[in-house]
Amino acid sequence: MITLTAGEIALLLGGEIHCDKDLLVSKAPVFDSRKAIPGSIFLALKGEHFDGHDFAADAYRAGSVLSLTTKRIDGPCIVVKDVVLALSTLATFVRTRLENLTVVGITGSQGKTSTKDLLSHMLAAVGPTVSPIGSFNNDLGLPITLLECDERTRFCILEMGARHKGDIARLSLIAKPNIGVVLTVGSAHLGEFGSVEAIAETKSELISSLDDGSTAVLGTYDSFTPEMAKLHNGRVIFFGDNKDVRAADVEIREGCPHFELVTPAGRDAVGMRVVGAHQIANALAVAAVGTALELPIELIASSLSTAEIKSKWRMELHDIFGLLIINDAYNANPESMSAALRSLTLFAQERGGSSWAFLGKMHELGESTASAHRNIGTLAQEIGIDHLVAINQPEYGSSMGAMRVHHVENIAEAALMVEHFSAGDVVLVKASRSEGLEILAQKIENDWLDKSGVES
Repeated sequence: MITLTAGEIALLLGGEIHCDKDLLVSKAPVFDSRKAIPGSIFLALKGEHFDGHDFAADAYRAGSVLSLTTKRIDGPCIVVKDVVLALSTLATFVRTRLENLTVVGITGSQGKTSTKDLLSHMLAAVGPTVSPIGSFNNDLGLPITLLECDERTRFCILEMGARHKGDIARLSLIAKPNIGVVLTVGSAHLGEFGSVEAIAETKSELISSLDDGSTAVLGTYDSFTPEMAKLHNGRVIFFGDNKDVRAADVEIREGCPHFELVTPAGRDAVGMRVVGAHQIANALAVAAVGTALELPIELIASSLSTAEIKSKWRMELHDIFGLLIINDAYNANPESMSAALRSLTLFAQERGGSSWAFLGKMHELGESTASAHRNIGTLAQEIGIDHLVAINQPEYGSSMGAMRVHHVENIAEAALMVEHFSAGDVVLVKASRSEGLEILAQKIENDWLDKSGVES
């Protein structure tokens, strides 16, 4: 973060200052007192089950120089009406001070975090880069990530998530992106938006926010995203089949994509370390950003060939004594579920074992919830999944053809299936975030080790 005094921050936020106005703030804000470091601001947020004001003293002892609060506390603080709104105001101001910073905003119904990780790897090779850990993509996470930038930062990558219309427009006002990336429009959060059209309109807010000197990077994997080009008067780069940035001669080797990257600057070979054919689209989005920045194609291809996904529970591979576990438990929607199942099939074919899909509920699909789960069950049968373990979700259906469907009530019951595993089998664990199936993935690993006679 650029260094500011407490007095400057209080004046900017219109807050009441209860500390030395010359106190120096030099680190990004934190809202967890356990993560406070010297020079930081502590955000006293109030939730359903906690009140950050109760932890301000802990943050101060850990090094925070002051707290941003909504009431007077013992200790240095600036009192404001709304801490999150004040945070956005501070981030908006700091963004205007960082004139040499290139901000890349990423949105889409799926792939944001994987794309962010791939892009961070590439840009870090060019200059100091800030990007969020995990999915820090809302009105709290985005400004905090932006405030981690200082005068030395060359690139900032920001995920932009949305639950309502106007969310991305508001985040874009803070971030002022130089490059706006829309990956795809799908059915994630369909229950909240009501229609895919409403989701598309919300994602398009990123492109509408771009000034004429900025670049729009648009995927071509649905009918909505390419149409967003009409909202931007500046440069547009499309990625996907037969577009400006595309993949040729695609092969999947041991679950990982290999292809020829083709851009207006030429072509080069890419052999990715990340799992799943769906990662090709994310890689092309990164290559399109590299094209917008006029990076050498050799650098782009080399980066895509060495990058790994840093964020947890996203197609994590754990090869444990002959059993391959694919932990993709971070989140799920129909599109990402389909992609994960196809990867499971490929791995099982390569290893010659049975494929096991442990699937929990996909949330936020509204009226399409039942049909979406039925469709995934049908797809699993069509692509040759051997076993579908449906965890408290009857809509995945019943056994069809050669596929066996096992209905269980909870994680503990699901883990009993380990008794039926054999070496060479491949296991996928996937559901929406609130289902917490990463616990199941770990239990499967531990129970398999026990079955194999190895101490876990």
